Amino acid sequence: MTAPLYIALRFATHRKRALLLSLVGVIFGVGIFICTQAQTQGFAQFFINSTIGSNGALVLKSRFQPRYEELVVPTKNVSALPARRNYFEGIHNVSEIMRVSRQFSNVVACSPVLRGNVSARSGFETTTVELFGIDPASHLRTTDLAKQIIDGKFDDFTNNTTAVILGYRLADQLEVGCGDSIQLLSPGGEYWRFIVGAIARSGVGAIDATRVYAHTRVAQRLLKKSYQASMIIYKLRDPDRAPALAAHFETLFQHTSQSWQEREESTLQLFIMLRLSVAITVSLMILLAGFGIFNVLTMSVLSKVREIAILRSMGYRQVDISAIFLWQGVLIATVGSLIGCFLGALLTWIVSKVPIHIRGLLYTNHFLVVWDWRHYFWATVLAGIAVFIASYVPAKRAALLQPVDTLRGSSF
Repeated sequence: MTAPLYIALRFATHRKRALLLSLVGVIFGVGIFICTQAQTQGFAQFFINSTIGSNGALVLKSRFQPRYEELVVPTKNVSALPARRNYFEGIHNVSEIMRVSRQFSNVVACSPVLRGNVSARSGFETTTVELFGIDPASHLRTTDLAKQIIDGKFDDFTNNTTAVILGYRLADQLEVGCGDSIQLLSPGGEYWRFIVGAIARSGVGAIDATRVYAHTRVAQRLLKKSYQASMIIYKLRDPDRAPALAAHFETLFQHTSQSWQEREESTLQLFIMLRLSVAITVSLMILLAGFGIFNVLTMSVLSKVREIAILRSMGYRQVDISAIFLWQGVLIATVGSLIGCFLGALLTWIVSKVPIHIRGLLYTNHFLVVWDWRHYFWATVLAGIAVFIASYVPAKRAALLQPVDTLRGSSF
């Protein structure tokens, strides 16, 4: 007997125009799905890389100790309540914590940071800024600050304790450039004069609009703090494992610890919802293409009733008849997915070259895309599911045809 695949090819070429329209629907559905997923994940990945490169993958903060309340009568569900703690500002045993932290295989580097909010003034412009007191050497190993410099040199900051690094949006607001001076107001009411050694652009709007980097010792005197650091930031080999390491560090050091996933939870949820929304919208296109395939195969069954009856009388089983129309669906899904993947890659490349001007949450001059094989995999899976569902019902109906009744002239 002739193989069902060969017969499927013959049947498929019978209605070429309708088949082509269905195939085009699958191609564009797959291609647009890949392109939109590459865009949405591209912006999300850029934000993640930027925030990790500026604030670390993990942050160790204030010391705490359990709060014991012996006079409080425990309730029945006391175990479900979060543990009460007393918090103490600052980190005093910085060197010891960093020494122990470096022994963990996932820790690449760590850096102490003394943070505080002060007022910055230049000419007639005044604004509130976030002062980061850093050790240049360790901060260079832990973050991407040196790569973020767009004006000036990092060495100009390193070699001059009176120099600071400003976020580019903050520099624009204060109307200063490299070599200009700004004044920072200490809690004691004194203005300290600094030279702008460099200007950095992290790509995250909130950081670029408020961040000022200074040397740790200088920041400590300006902020009038007795402790060495407000927090320790970490660079990890595998940032995805940050939550587990944060929980371990919190127990080990008795300091609050926060992963980048927890720190940026609200923004990450926004990107996830955007990706899901786009995926659902584009999936509807593939579903509509599935309806087109359903119509094509149904019409094919109606037009091939006598041929099907002859095949049944020749000894083809019901499963063989079903296979003929299911094979048509497989051919459409395969060809449509292959061409659609190529189209998706082409659209992604074209979109990545489109100029845009974004200066809000992120900084970018073009669309951001990610080349990820999973986009192609899930697009192919969705196309396969839609085409299978569209092919199954016509294939089932074709298999139920009775050859004797059909050859006698019974209608389908």
